[in-house]
Amino acid sequence: MSEKKELLTTNRKALTINLDGTRYGTIAEIGAGQEVSRIFFQVGGASGSIAKTMSAYDMTFSDAIYGKAPRYVSRERLLTMLDHEYRLLKERLSEKRGERTRFFVFADTVTAKSFKGTNDGHGWLGVRFQHDPLAEPSDIIIHVRMWDKENVLQQQALGIVGVNLIYGAFNYAGNPQELVPSLVDNIGTDRIEVDMLRVSGPAFANIDNRLLSLRLVQFGLTNAVMFAPGGEVLQPSEVLHHKAVLVERGSFRPVTHVNVDMLNCATAQFMQEPMVKGKEMLVLMEITMNNLLAEGDLDAADFLARVDMLGHIGFTTLISNYSEFYRLVSYFRRYTKEMIGVAMGINNLLEIFNEKYYEDLEGGILESMGRMFRHAVKLYIYPMRQDAYDRYLASGHPASTLIPHPAAHAFASSIMITARNVQVANSLHNLYAHLLENHNVDCITGSNPDYLNIFSRDVLQRIKAGDDSWEKMVPAKVADFIKQRKLLGYGNQVPAAG
Repeated sequence: MSEKKELLTTNRKALTINLDGTRYGTIAEIGAGQEVSRIFFQVGGASGSIAKTMSAYDMTFSDAIYGKAPRYVSRERLLTMLDHEYRLLKERLSEKRGERTRFFVFADTVTAKSFKGTNDGHGWLGVRFQHDPLAEPSDIIIHVRMWDKENVLQQQALGIVGVNLIYGAFNYAGNPQELVPSLVDNIGTDRIEVDMLRVSGPAFANIDNRLLSLRLVQFGLTNAVMFAPGGEVLQPSEVLHHKAVLVERGSFRPVTHVNVDMLNCATAQFMQEPMVKGKEMLVLMEITMNNLLAEGDLDAADFLARVDMLGHIGFTTLISNYSEFYRLVSYFRRYTKEMIGVAMGINNLLEIFNEKYYEDLEGGILESMGRMFRHAVKLYIYPMRQDAYDRYLASGHPASTLIPHPAAHAFASSIMITARNVQVANSLHNLYAHLLENHNVDCITGSNPDYLNIFSRDVLQRIKAGDDSWEKMVPAKVADFIKQRKLLGYGNQVPAAG
């Protein structure tokens, strides 16, 4: 067993960079920054690494240097800072020391808790650097949220993260397993959340930004990351800001007709809600880390396949660490006060009403329901045939709260289980009836009855077995995508002996 790597202090990281002799650059900070350059100066030897530091605290000065910006704490402002400072660095120092120096620029634009204490602390940090002298530059950009209650503590935390980011760029660019957790060295995730990370440039030629984002969730730096249909990493607070949100959770291994039909039907109903009409709306497909780790260790190829499939048919994807739905809803509430809808099947509905999941809450299931439904939240429930549900139970996914319909076995194929007739445990009847009566739980209407017998695990087994019938169980674009990319075991069947 290898020895655990020594955790360098923040000062040791800064001093190591100062004494390196090959790194030279600029530190530029706006707003509540200033702390990163201070650390480099206080440890000594800063003349070996720092060409210039600056702080454009006043907006007028900032605009004069970097140009006007609609928002000062934004990715756009950070990029203009990196562009401007890197250009000056190259213009003034390339001829003198370019062949022996790896230039860098660190920049941040941050708002910490104000004197009145009414705002959230957050900011954008980035480093542009050469991994070799004369090389084209590479970038690392992160967005952080600062959870300390006092301004001075938030500034201190920012300084530590900034040093970690610069040190990580210089030492861990080729190793995401070390780069990602190193961002919160000497500070921890109770003080800082890193909810977006994006890299680019020749130092990261073989690094997939989606995998880096997944590591943020895996290592606990954030609880959720988001990807656009094209695969680019999104910053959740920007995308969710003031939008009505509809989300469907699933394994999507693969995406089936049921997944798409469920979300399409729920979307049609969600759009007709009085609180949603005329509002901007965001529709998401969500996969939990529990789902991604269901087979044991994290399978990067499997994760990318699922995100690619969802993106290929136009969906934005959320990866979260929220096993319980009430925690997912609370996450959305950080960014929006608009209505939230959750589309799910009967099986997920019954899991929500399984009291064993709330034993860690002082108020148990009542507390969880209070948190989830306290403001404009509705569950949209996709129907299920009784015979399909019997097969679901037999496949090893028991739902202890289910009380089978008395005629289940006689007319199983014709009985529909919906949000209106599903039976929850006796002790929860009144609670469930209250949610139905107040329209917190509603039936999805207009579903395609031909899709109600489709389950992802069934489709996956057929793909692996070489049974072509799976192709009729998924959207045509998904089937083509799986075959072209040879995903989920397609094309790996061993021919039977003749």
